Amino acid sequence: MIRIGDGDFRLDTAHTSYWFRITAHGHPEHVHYGVRLPADQAMEPLAVKRTVQPGTSVLYDPADETYCLDVIPLEWSGIGKGDYRETPAEIRMPDGTFTADFRYRGHQVTDGCIPMETLPSAAGMPDDCQTLALTLWDESNDVTLTLYYTVFEQTDVIARRAVLLNGNEKPLTVRRLLSLQLDLPNDRYRMITLDGAWIKEAHRHERDVAYGLAVNASTTGDSSNRHNPGFLLAAGAAGESFGNVYGFNLIYSGNHYGAVERSDQDLVRVALGINPYCFEWTLARGERFETPEGVLCFSDGGFSGLSQRFHDFVNRHIVRGEGRGKERPVLINNWEAHFFQFTRGKLLRLARRARRLGVELFVLDDGWFGRRDSDRAGLGDYSVNRRKLPRGLSEFADRIHRMGMAFGLWFEPEMVNPDSDLYRAHPEYALRTPGKTPAMGRNQLVLDLCNPAVRDFIVRQVGRVLDEVKVDYVKWDDNRHISDACSPCLERQGEFFHRYILGLYEVLGRIFHPRPHILLESCSSGGNRFDLGMLCFSPQIWTSDDTDPIERLAIQGGLSCLYPLSAMGAHVSQAPHQQTLRATPLSTRFNVAAFGCLGYEMDLKSLTPVQRREVREQIAFYKAHRQTFQYGAFYRAQPDKANKTVWHCVARDGSTALSGFFQTQASAAEGFDRLRVPGLRGGGWYRVSTKPQRIEVARFGGLIRHIYPISLRPDGWIMRTINRRFSLADCVETYEGYGAALAEGFPLNTPFIGSGYNARVRALGDFGSNLYLTRTVKPSDQNGQAV
Repeated sequence: MIRIGDGDFRLDTAHTSYWFRITAHGHPEHVHYGVRLPADQAMEPLAVKRTVQPGTSVLYDPADETYCLDVIPLEWSGIGKGDYRETPAEIRMPDGTFTADFRYRGHQVTDGCIPMETLPSAAGMPDDCQTLALTLWDESNDVTLTLYYTVFEQTDVIARRAVLLNGNEKPLTVRRLLSLQLDLPNDRYRMITLDGAWIKEAHRHERDVAYGLAVNASTTGDSSNRHNPGFLLAAGAAGESFGNVYGFNLIYSGNHYGAVERSDQDLVRVALGINPYCFEWTLARGERFETPEGVLCFSDGGFSGLSQRFHDFVNRHIVRGEGRGKERPVLINNWEAHFFQFTRGKLLRLARRARRLGVELFVLDDGWFGRRDSDRAGLGDYSVNRRKLPRGLSEFADRIHRMGMAFGLWFEPEMVNPDSDLYRAHPEYALRTPGKTPAMGRNQLVLDLCNPAVRDFIVRQVGRVLDEVKVDYVKWDDNRHISDACSPCLERQGEFFHRYILGLYEVLGRIFHPRPHILLESCSSGGNRFDLGMLCFSPQIWTSDDTDPIERLAIQGGLSCLYPLSAMGAHVSQAPHQQTLRATPLSTRFNVAAFGCLGYEMDLKSLTPVQRREVREQIAFYKAHRQTFQYGAFYRAQPDKANKTVWHCVARDGSTALSGFFQTQASAAEGFDRLRVPGLRGGGWYRVSTKPQRIEVARFGGLIRHIYPISLRPDGWIMRTINRRFSLADCVETYEGYGAALAEGFPLNTPFIGSGYNARVRALGDFGSNLYLTRTVKPSDQNGQAV
């Protein structure tokens, strides 16, 4: 994995090589990151050639007339020695200046990972990863910088971080210390970021990497729904299945900063780490500061190839404990069924209906504690509301278990309502700026996780409930951004945002490490904190408060660039959807949610008998293919048409594929659609068949008169009765062929184009979809040939 040469360091994964060397002046110079190189490849042909001093560049050493730092691709750069590009470090050094010149002092290679002291990081074993510690030193200030590179061979990921140590008697002040820097030769790069807002998280946006600086950052105190910390660089015309793509992410849940800069020399610098916004950290002699771990990945197989490597990395090295590799249960969450207005009887009736449909986990959401009848009161008081649950929470959990389901519970421990017993007893626990009225969000304030007393309180409160009640699952919510970022517990307020995240990680570890059987799903008004830091504690995250499947195509599709489907909470909800008022077919709601951790969030008593049968069949189908949906190789197809989205999950052995074909909007007189199924064994023989699904009779409205001999009013009681008891079978297609042929693509049956309807027509319409199941129907030999 890590090979040390004569002043050079080569980091190889299964399919990539990362190579740098130490210059004659002691600076680590980057040479190559991309496809794996032959073992005997010489370095010099790949390195930047320096022959003259460029223009107005500054010479690092007057005796070396070609050595200018701002034209050299570097592993790390400082201020004050001639590199004027984006810097990973802004440090007021012990001598009072900002000039930093970190040069090579030594290195060490360790099998496995080197754990971090204060932050979560990727985990690995000595046989699947190696770590290089590269020590750099600013001699005049006696300040040491150690760059860590951990190579995860099988997942093609390299994790990087930096640790700063002050050896000087005088203090230093860190204003910026990022986790990584990478300089690449420009290759017509496009920067792809995942941006949005509440109920529209992680939409993909592309921009050309032009001269100057592009920044992807968060300042809300969370990793944020506005800009996810992860982003991509795609070379040239790279697409879903072809081309060179780099991916970057951060194992951190707070304010982040990612920058891409194209220089006048056509070098592209990537820098990633903690946002320097309102950040300042002082180190006395002997004190250290460690950055979060950043992760890098490269694929020459396009966006989907990169995604698959990141998915494997997250499932192997980020998710840990009992959640690693474990299939997620199908759940029912009572929130959209009841909101705050529920009783024990309503909950039990919902649970019984859910169990009959095949649900495995019942989740009691907000409103079970304190005087929590709205979002205006009770937050922070985690004692059961006896008016709603007169027999207590433990008795209710036991009832759920006796039904054969696991039991889950919602908390929002980081927040407090001013109208709560907690706030009345301890107003000092909430964030506020002295002399100013605190800003409100969702009628609540943020608790000060920089305060040890607050952290202890949360651990006691939540731990008490989890020990008194048999809880199998926790949904941990966080429904507002941080404001009034000030803690009386801190002497230096520039440490606040980072200290808050350290406090959060401490609390999560103290609560859930002693209770490894509990499945934790983190949430922050949906995907406001969907990041690798939270995935170190919670194997899955609530993806978005938007459960409209058409919106979820963009949200889940965007997040899938960096995060596996096993991490995405995805629910089937009532239609019209409360977030958009869009009415979507029940089949499409399931077909999208199946590409994630499936749940239902609706009042099940409103389902018709036809819909109940459909939901029961959906859950049975999902359970039969859950391993492939959650842990298969995921492909996003390059769309042939703007109104189509196609996803695939393929079993690791290539025996099975599940393909979702989604039409966001109907188009008149549309031509044939083609389906290409990737990832199969080329010589294997397969059968492709549509998952059976139903069409509500009412969907045809007044057009029903063309097939019934009598006139029926679309809104009449006869039609309503028919719609409750009967439905039409959607088109079922079946095809067979070799895997290689299916990968090339085959035309599907004609969609509805206005000239007639029969059993062979795909009645997609607006928001329609189909799931296709591809399975081996003949055994294959070891070479993939049908026998």
